[in-house]
Amino acid sequence: MNQDQLKQLVGEAARDEVLKLPTGQILGVGTGSTANYFIDALAPHKAHFLGTVSSSNATTERLLKHGFKVMDPNEVDHLPAYVDGADEIDPSGYMIKGGGGALTREKIIASMAKQFICICDASKQVPVLGNFALPVEIIPFSKGIVTQELIKLGGTVRLRVSKETCADLGQTSSQPFVTDNGGWILDVAGLKIANPLELEAQMNQIAGVITVGLFANKKADVLLVSNTSGVSRITF
Repeated sequence: MNQDQLKQLVGEAARDEVLKLPTGQILGVGTGSTANYFIDALAPHKAHFLGTVSSSNATTERLLKHGFKVMDPNEVDHLPAYVDGADEIDPSGYMIKGGGGALTREKIIASMAKQFICICDASKQVPVLGNFALPVEIIPFSKGIVTQELIKLGGTVRLRVSKETCADLGQTSSQPFVTDNGGWILDVAGLKIANPLELEAQMNQIAGVITVGLFANKKADVLLVSNTSGVSRITF
């Protein structure tokens, strides 16, 4: 079973999980390839939900394509559940997210939800966070000072660049990756995050930081994780 099949398997398990919710609820939906499999699996059951709240423009586009109602989060008081993937998750349910660049909106939607349902394959489970470079979304004006402060924390900092290719030149762009919020992302490699709650709070205090991709203060409540033998459900 390849990774795409594992993602599809856990996406279908997440569909079954959220269909246990009463009808007429509003569901929070995350961003990324695993979340896409979840959206596709849930599409035939969209009438079960009053609507959705999306964590990115890409997710909104996919939800609308499937006929889901996408609501403005400013018009929603709370969500029963938020379903999203993770780049890494540790045994306590703390996560690194933001590989796709949607970390700020993901964290906002997660904060609205009673329950965070993390969906991933077993390769994302780690004993200690940090092997995956930690994304930090910043105001572009602050790149220099934020980079200096992140280096002091022991990481190697790199500005994320756009993966778009210039068709005329056949070259990959070296322009900064720009988030849906107009921010830039610094990826911090080489960290071993023994205390995610402390590091999240510390990074959030750096002037110019919009959001750090550590989901510790709002961690996973439920983990659905797929491997070759099926899907396991873990609660934290």
